[in-house]
Amino acid sequence: YVRFHLISPLIQQSAENIVLFDTFVSILSHNLGEPAYEADVAQLEYKLVAGEHGLVIRVKGFNHKLPLLFQLIIDYLSDFSFTPAVFEMITEQLKKTYFNILIKPETLAKDVRLLILEHGRWSMIDKYQTLMNGLSIESLSSFVKAFKSQLFVEGLVQGNFTS
Repeated sequence: YVRFHLISPLIQQSAENIVLFDTFVSILSHNLGEPAYEADVAQLEYKLVAGEHGLVIRVKGFNHKLPLLFQLIIDYLSDFSFTPAVFEMITEQLKKTYFNILIKPETLAKDVRLLILEHGRWSMIDKYQTLMNGLSIESLSSFVKAFKSQLFVEGLVQGNFTS
């Protein structure tokens, strides 16, 4: 079991940064779909989660091939690229996801409660409006470059691994 949390102060600076981060993680997951398929067949699991303060990479499975899967994820992260078509597809998916959160009373109430309790939190309405105003490919590229330059890493490796 391997878990790394890539923390960046950049994410919470604005609603636009949060939306750009969600877009980035969704595109990264999309890009990994095909190359990581063989790992899935070999009973290795991975998950990328867009956390509040950074990207959480979770990998688990048999220890002898786990580092290869983790290295694949890191390679795709470091050489991040995307096509305009993928960018459009992911932003449309995010619009639907954000809208679905806004129309469900229980998730909207949770968002409002956390907005009241947490300092510096951006509401789902702010994020949805930012996304509806439109994102540019250039803004995503510059955000990803800035994100990768301002990272703090926490990690946990558990199981049959040597030091």
